[in-house]
Amino acid sequence: MINWIELNTEEQLQALYQSDKVSAIFKHSTTCGISNMAKRSLERMSNTADQDYSIYLLDLLRYRALSNEIAQRWNIEHQSPQILIVEGKNSLYNASHGDIQFDEIEKYL
Repeated sequence: MINWIELNTEEQLQALYQSDKVSAIFKHSTTCGISNMAKRSLERMSNTADQDYSIYLLDLLRYRALSNEIAQRWNIEHQSPQILIVEGKNSLYNASHGDIQFDEIEKYL
């Protein structure tokens, strides 16, 4: 099961940017069918994983400014849905829409 951590403050984003820990950020639009399917797919696939990890969940409708900041800090074009794997200031991986595959994400977590 994914233990989603709601990403909703600039302070959280700054802490991720300054961290040396690998983290995942899922940019999710609650009104988008594709985004909902990607989220459910991640949750289903995570049930088969042995690792304990957390993924940050960003609600794009409520926190668009944070989404824009993510795009700028890690120099990644905004997409929705989108998953990013970051390690401090480095972007290790990103995917959007149908390219979001738990198998690929898990390699970085």
